[in-house]
Amino acid sequence: MAEIFVLVDHANGQVRKTTNELLTIAARLGEPSAIYLGPGAADAQATLAKYGAKRVYALDSADVTGYLVAPQAEFIAALAKKLKPAAILIPANPAGKEIGARVAIKTDSGLITDAIDVQPADGGAIETTQSVFAGSYTVKAKVTKGTPIICVKPNSAAPQENAAAGQVVPVNLTIPESAKGAQITEAKEKQSTGRPELTEAAIVVAGGRGTGGDFSAVEAFADSLGAAVGASRAAVDAGWYPHTSQIGQTGKQVSPQLYVAAGISGAIQHRAGMQTSKTIVAVNKDPEAPIFELVDFGVVGDLFTVLPAATEKIQASKA
Repeated sequence: MAEIFVLVDHANGQVRKTTNELLTIAARLGEPSAIYLGPGAADAQATLAKYGAKRVYALDSADVTGYLVAPQAEFIAALAKKLKPAAILIPANPAGKEIGARVAIKTDSGLITDAIDVQPADGGAIETTQSVFAGSYTVKAKVTKGTPIICVKPNSAAPQENAAAGQVVPVNLTIPESAKGAQITEAKEKQSTGRPELTEAAIVVAGGRGTGGDFSAVEAFADSLGAAVGASRAAVDAGWYPHTSQIGQTGKQVSPQLYVAAGISGAIQHRAGMQTSKTIVAVNKDPEAPIFELVDFGVVGDLFTVLPAATEKIQASKA
């Protein structure tokens, strides 16, 4: 079977769910192999093998981890030229999309970003599904040149266990000096909120202008569901919630199983960041709010009445 590369998204050996999703997708297309850059490959090996990685190409070098994305792209491109995989799957986060673009240039290949589905097609081709133009259209696309390089959005597949060898294969590569133009001088661990990462969460509860700056009801409801908390651009611009939680065309793109929009009007800027969610619920006092054109379920009401009542019911069901 053709080899499919998957770039591992991890935090010092802790493999993120997005990687397990990509390995599941890779198994549809061929034989999954993981690319692990940085420390902790031995710690990650069991998880990668559990989800189908036959091999784990690993490089732990300060020449890669001490700089921004250029050295990672150099490594992946060199490995691709040597082993000629049938495709390269990369998480569609900001770093991943830049890596994908750089690898595409270096390997003279086609690039698809923000795929929400990847499937084998006739003649050995690979077909992707994307939501484009701020979520207004859904398109099918194929790479027609070189090695398909596909950046896949989180929650595009349910991770499925598929035990494999997961053999760690150390790879030595000299990174050219030209790739070391942006060095990391300091890194701080992100303070944990106890909630899931926004882009990886299965459930997201977001608040907007309708909160008036009070996110307590949104946070309490999210915590009852084990959900991540997001915010609209209006709420972020007003200083009510951190910019790292902004969802929208100029913020983060999310595609959870359940998305709850509380006090969000549904402007196109916000819709572009959450329109691919599997089930969408909105709570808004305005029955004419544009968000109701998009939802699966809508509640016309005050979020400060609706969310606490829902939170109470959920907590009671757990008792």
